[in-house]
Amino acid sequence: MTENTQKKLKIGWFSFTCCEDSTIMFVEMLNDNFFKFKKYFEFRHANVLKSNNELSDIDVAFVKGAIASDKDKEKLFKIRENSQFVVAIGSCAVTGLPSAHRNNFDEKTKEEISPYLKRFNQTDHVYALHELVQVDDKVPGCPMIEAQFLAAVDKYLKHFEIIGENDSITTIN
Repeated sequence: MTENTQKKLKIGWFSFTCCEDSTIMFVEMLNDNFFKFKKYFEFRHANVLKSNNELSDIDVAFVKGAIASDKDKEKLFKIRENSQFVVAIGSCAVTGLPSAHRNNFDEKTKEEISPYLKRFNQTDHVYALHELVQVDDKVPGCPMIEAQFLAAVDKYLKHFEIIGENDSITTIN
């Protein structure tokens, strides 16, 4: 196995409008693999894990949730600007759904919910990530498909030469 434990994958974990199921799965993966992941990851930004976060110099941003406000749009643009790669995590990030169901409401329903959208500073349209920024990879599912997430992690660990071409985060110690 070729590994360079001096070098780590600088990641961010970001969450927008969603049910947080993939974040729960990610945290559960950390429960089982914390020391292994700690060897290979530098958590630059992960509100679920730490309070002192940096939105700069990120190798891979894992972004979950749909974009439902102008504030979310601006943050997503900053994430894209400060990350070499962006991976959409879960159905809301990949397709916008189910969060984006309101995009298909009839006019009467749109009118009825309009005061709530204004009150909570929500946009009329809910966006999947790819509608606003370049997305380099997608991990579908609600919650995310764990094997596909780990495959994406492997891809970037190899890309940044943190593990060898024949290695996998699931088999290394």
